[in-house]
Amino acid sequence: MMRSGTVKRLVDPVLALLAGLAIAVALVRLDATTEGLVVERTAIEHIPATVHRPAEGARGPAVVIAHGFAGSRQLMQAFAVTLARNGYVAVSFDFAGHGRNPRPLAGSIVEEDGATRTLVAETRAVAEHARGLGDGRIALLGHSMASDIVVRAAQELPAAEAVVAVSMFSPAVTPTSPENLLVVVGGLEAGLKQEALRAVGLAVDGAAEEAVTYGDVAAGTGRRAVFADGVEHVGVLYSRETLEETLAWLDAAFGVERAAQPYIDRRGPLILLLLAGIVVAARPLSRLLPRAAPAPVGAGLPWRRLWIVLVVPALATPLLLRVVPTQILPVLVADYLAAHFLAYGLLTAACLAYARRRGWTRPGPRPFRGRLALATAAVVAYGFVGIVWPLDAYVTSFVPGADRLPLIGIMLAGTLSFFLADEWATRGPGAARFGYAAAKLAFVVSLALAVALDFERLFFLVIIVPVIGAFLLVYGLFSRWAYGATLHPAVAGIANAVAFAWALAVTFPLLAG
Repeated sequence: MMRSGTVKRLVDPVLALLAGLAIAVALVRLDATTEGLVVERTAIEHIPATVHRPAEGARGPAVVIAHGFAGSRQLMQAFAVTLARNGYVAVSFDFAGHGRNPRPLAGSIVEEDGATRTLVAETRAVAEHARGLGDGRIALLGHSMASDIVVRAAQELPAAEAVVAVSMFSPAVTPTSPENLLVVVGGLEAGLKQEALRAVGLAVDGAAEEAVTYGDVAAGTGRRAVFADGVEHVGVLYSRETLEETLAWLDAAFGVERAAQPYIDRRGPLILLLLAGIVVAARPLSRLLPRAAPAPVGAGLPWRRLWIVLVVPALATPLLLRVVPTQILPVLVADYLAAHFLAYGLLTAACLAYARRRGWTRPGPRPFRGRLALATAAVVAYGFVGIVWPLDAYVTSFVPGADRLPLIGIMLAGTLSFFLADEWATRGPGAARFGYAAAKLAFVVSLALAVALDFERLFFLVIIVPVIGAFLLVYGLFSRWAYGATLHPAVAGIANAVAFAWALAVTFPLLAG
């Protein structure tokens, strides 16, 4: 039988092999999704756009595809590819303040005459351009925030023959407008289900039901609400049910009949496979990091003392920021998150200072500075190659324009405060088991308290909590492996701070001053 030591030595090579295989398979299959298509990146006035269309054959109707809050055209690729592979001309674009659109978002996001008008105007400009790319007929598709935008744009565009509203909330829907409205909501989006049935029910005598088509699609009066099983606000974009219902609805609106089974994009599992391979590859690669200290460094707090460091910042931060102004940056919601990171980290550092005065912690050994810098640089670099590139290519815009670069530095002040203090508090000899995970849970709970105290301003945080959780999980694994190899919490602390500062600065909407 194989000895345990031999088994342990084989773990990393096997993981490296599996990770490489997963990455290769995912990349090859993702690349194959655009087979038979022409993909053109262009600009419509100032608006960055991507056109997916069949390489051969007659051009069909054009579908304008609009992303939601803090999204970008990359996030809508499953729709663009599905529609283009089935004969449509799909035009996706970046709204003002989002993605690579150079213009910040002007106007209040809570007033109809504010940012809404800006976004409707951009949608109309793209739609007018898209009509000339296809056969002259158009439809509009929007997710979340953009569901309301495409409804309003369609009401101003007589040529719009159908609207697909994904995760919709829109007070603009009337009993007769827009024409041929399909509402698709994730099965886990409880509140939006009622909104979907309400919108469809406006044109129905009595209560509307899910998965029932009302009116006459051929006459432009069709209404339908569908709940995509087992998915939430982001997963609904990759759901096979969502894509099938969208294609079927547009086919019905434009009188398209298909003799063969239609192509449905399945990039969701492939993206997960790619990211899983990148995450798993980090473990064997972490073994190459130099040891940055002669012995483990960190506060090493057991549970009977760690709880103070976890509870005090979690409760005090949202209360403090309720009275301290945080709207100081031109980045919607991210300015608050940066402030939350900063205050939380400073309060955590204060608790650690208290613990040291009480004699609960002791100074650790001095690090090997050169090795510490090298290890930190390597982990940061892996984040750029392994996370930034695939997210930007296949998920959402993750490469900043020049106007966002200064924001990364400002955000870094907040994230460094949090991640360095958090890493130090949960690492070291004698550190509480599962203390690291508990610290991250305490931070999420703290954000939830902040939302409860200021829901009108911070309600968008509710939508992105799953994304924040996924980032904390991935970078928590990076942290564990980096600390195990280097023995110093600053490596992961700095690397994770850079990653989160980058994400906050490049994904959230940029506002006009």
